[in-house]
Amino acid sequence: MRVPLTGTPAVIKAASLFLFHTPDLVRYGSKPRREVEKDPELLGRITQRLRTFEETIAYAPNQVFVGGMAPESLWDHPEPWFRSPVDRAEEWGKDGRIVPQAEFYLLLKASDDFKLVDLDEDFMRSAWEVRDQRGPLVEDDRERIGEGSSPGDIAEAIDDGALPLYMGSDIIGCIKPAHSEDPALDAATMLENLAAKATATAALRHALSLLPEGTAGAIDYLMGCGEEAAGDRYQRGGGGLAKAVGQMAGCLEATGSDIKAFCCAPNHSIVLGSGMIASGLFRNVAVIAGGALSKLGMKHAGHLKNEMPILEDVLGSVALVLGQDDGRAPLVDLTCVGKHPIRAGASQKEILGAVVCEPLDRVGMKIVDVDRFATELHNPELTIPQGGGDVPLNNYRMLAGMAALRHEIDPSGVGDFVREHGLPGFSPTQGHIASAVPFLGHAVRGLTEGNLHTAFFYAKGSFFLGRMTSLSDGFSFLLRRNRGPALKKGG
Repeated sequence: MRVPLTGTPAVIKAASLFLFHTPDLVRYGSKPRREVEKDPELLGRITQRLRTFEETIAYAPNQVFVGGMAPESLWDHPEPWFRSPVDRAEEWGKDGRIVPQAEFYLLLKASDDFKLVDLDEDFMRSAWEVRDQRGPLVEDDRERIGEGSSPGDIAEAIDDGALPLYMGSDIIGCIKPAHSEDPALDAATMLENLAAKATATAALRHALSLLPEGTAGAIDYLMGCGEEAAGDRYQRGGGGLAKAVGQMAGCLEATGSDIKAFCCAPNHSIVLGSGMIASGLFRNVAVIAGGALSKLGMKHAGHLKNEMPILEDVLGSVALVLGQDDGRAPLVDLTCVGKHPIRAGASQKEILGAVVCEPLDRVGMKIVDVDRFATELHNPELTIPQGGGDVPLNNYRMLAGMAALRHEIDPSGVGDFVREHGLPGFSPTQGHIASAVPFLGHAVRGLTEGNLHTAFFYAKGSFFLGRMTSLSDGFSFLLRRNRGPALKKGG
């Protein structure tokens, strides 16, 4: 699968990652919501275990996600991490911000074009006054938000079927269904989709702020790679999130589409966007993904059983801007792209062979030649209590096993391989958000300012979850340090 480079090679110009602390939306995660319907007392037990915003900021994996700490530092951070807060932790990291719930609600309202979100006028006024003026909210959002609603109007809407929005025990707003008879437009689905739009908007706005003024207007194409299904009853996953987010971020010259491939979608999108640039079709492409609200509190049972806080209380989002080679930014090596073909089996050995070994062999590299691999980076403190194990560690051990089979390392060196070429898990369990891309910010810095020369991103997709096929998926790409100067081609 050789890719001809007929235009300028693509580079990653900017990467942005955000977390939104939304503890009072945990009740609307798919798993908690279904379980609370069976056992109403469960909601009280969940509520008692919700974290404060200060605790969320000081949680080491969250700091890694937004670029406040290096991923490798987690290996030596005292465990359990939720009992070892980071000293002097801040909301802002090098890649983005941990955003409080009040600002999330304002951005949710600003993202609503159809007057489905109502917020209490007093809450809205006070939240706007104390917002962080560095973002993600911008001055134009004030007009989008409007003047707010009275408590009486909100109560009436809830009586008519709207979902209440909480700040602790207080109802500060609601979200109404977009259609009374369409399950694809009910209040819960609209909350999920608007949350994805709002969180992705924050990440894209920040990514654009890292680049020269006017970059928003220079974006040609937007790719949304989230897992939400925006549509109506006739086309439940019709799409449109990419352009909706681009509109909020000022990318008014861009068009776009949504790419669906479960956890693999970000990798597919990055390669497709890079191919558009390398072919000369477009100059600048943005890849965005918002948070998966349905996965909030997904593993709450394990956390409650082990007397832990509910750690799945944040929505993650990511955005990156791809552009033409500038001689400095990391290069997306399209000669080293791995795919999992339909003919391939679903065993881990077959998947690794297709998405890791085959592309590396093609460019004459060994597994051990890659500085860092990024794969499923689920935080183990979220998965282990529910019996899911340490997903990244298991993946890196399998990769080390493959290197041993290829006689690149001694079988006794598996542990050393994990430390030298792998990463600890630090991402919220949000499917596409956790799969490889949380390392992008760290990789971009390492490939431009640090000691990284290569970073390999590989993701797996669970297509069988959709019950259309029993197939799995896998997709990968290699980032390289730019040796510059840029090769100028075209206009």
